[in-house]
Amino acid sequence: SIRRQRQMCIRDRNNGETIIINVPPLTEERRRDLAKQAKMEAEDAKIGVRSARKDANSDIKKLTDVSEDLQKNAEVDVQHLTDKYVKRIDDILEIKEKEIMTV
Repeated sequence: SIRRQRQMCIRDRNNGETIIINVPPLTEERRRDLAKQAKMEAEDAKIGVRSARKDANSDIKKLTDVSEDLQKNAEVDVQHLTDKYVKRIDDILEIKEKEIMTV
């Protein structure tokens, strides 16, 4: 909206062929807000991974034609995948936070 653009100090110009939008540099406060938002998005992603782990473990337990040892091994494999992707999310978040906070 126009009011939101004014609050963010975004100015646009139209020369008849193109629209030019001048975006001011981010303030320290805005950088912190963006880093906080990135952290929330990463947490949502980790929740999704954990939810997938729960669903997979539930499906594994429903298998009746598989031995308990194979079920346990499958659960261990699912946990390893979960750990791998949660770590990957954390690594991406760390990189993104550094990128956001770099002036």
